Amino acid sequence: MAFQDPNHPLQAQLCSNVFGALTGLIQPPLAAGLGGGQKYYCNNGVQIASPQQQQAAPGSAVMVEPEPDRPIGYGAFGVVWSVTDPRDGSRVALKKMPNVFQNLVSCKRVFRELRMLCYFKHDNVLSALDILQPPQIDCFEEIYVITELMQSDLHKVIVSPQPLSADHIKVFLYQILRGLKYLHSAGVLHRDIKPGNLLVNSNCVLKICDFGLARVEEPDESQHMTQEVVTQYYRAPEILMGTRHYGRPIDIWSVGCIFAELLGRRILFQAQSPIQQLDLITDLLGTPPAAALHSACEGARAHILRGNHKPPSLSVLYMLSGEATHEAVHLLCRMLVFDPAKRISAKDALSHPYLDEGRLRYHTCMCTCCFSVSSGRVYTSDFEPRLTPKF
Repeated sequence: MAFQDPNHPLQAQLCSNVFGALTGLIQPPLAAGLGGGQKYYCNNGVQIASPQQQQAAPGSAVMVEPEPDRPIGYGAFGVVWSVTDPRDGSRVALKKMPNVFQNLVSCKRVFRELRMLCYFKHDNVLSALDILQPPQIDCFEEIYVITELMQSDLHKVIVSPQPLSADHIKVFLYQILRGLKYLHSAGVLHRDIKPGNLLVNSNCVLKICDFGLARVEEPDESQHMTQEVVTQYYRAPEILMGTRHYGRPIDIWSVGCIFAELLGRRILFQAQSPIQQLDLITDLLGTPPAAALHSACEGARAHILRGNHKPPSLSVLYMLSGEATHEAVHLLCRMLVFDPAKRISAKDALSHPYLDEGRLRYHTCMCTCCFSVSSGRVYTSDFEPRLTPKF
């Protein structure tokens, strides 16, 4: 049901609820120099400062907002600009979320994403630095979020001509799993892990972004969960088969697909339809045993079992590239397991010897949890922290 009319009672109530909730989310200052919690007017998509800010004398301490510089990303979510903050000259990203109250589903999705952006604080998870709010409910139609600027994403890196060494792959995979362990420890499923949602900066620091499909884990297995999650190429077989309840292993499957893509510089399972996607998976992993199909819908179960039995052909993973070593393929095979109950967890994957070099490189010169002093490097006692309490 659409309710774009600002006078619609349901939209008015939602505006009021979200406006109040946003105010509660923002605890100023969210970041040094960004004036968390400042309220701004939006006028036809153009950001302007509030009257108090506009009247401030030059050089005063009153915060002024960043000015849009150039768009760096487009999508169903809206537009992301690369922005120069005139207060300190720093570069940040400004994300516009339009039509927040177009319908109840999109409203909940945006609010859930904002809550997570404000709640998570981790080197490998994108977080909000500031949220620009309208001063009144009646002009509250879109939301602008300021985050750290990341110059690229893993999809652009993979399709670029730039060579990817074993060190690159290990440090990228380590950061993905490190951020995912943090999210899972908070009881959150991302549900859309893909290269385009893994932002990368010029120093190869990686951050998981886009929590529009994320949700808290559902402990009650009788509760049905939506199947319209995860981009098809990275969708776990249990979702392709129509399971009504799933958990953390769906994110691990996505990471496995990305790991293979980093090794081979091409999408591992690229099909035109969910059924064809499932066929490609069984071509690689072999026909699963009947016990692994207990949660599948009848149609998917029949499709798999009525076909010719397929043996696994995991040896083809060694042909992805010269970087597909025995250790790399061993970890990849632990991620790409048909039965989600047997799929490796983010925590256990981080303990795999393949990632030892990635961990060392990341904490030697890339992380913020360790630091250098005159006598050498001081390392944190917990390289892969959990989040407590849960989200």
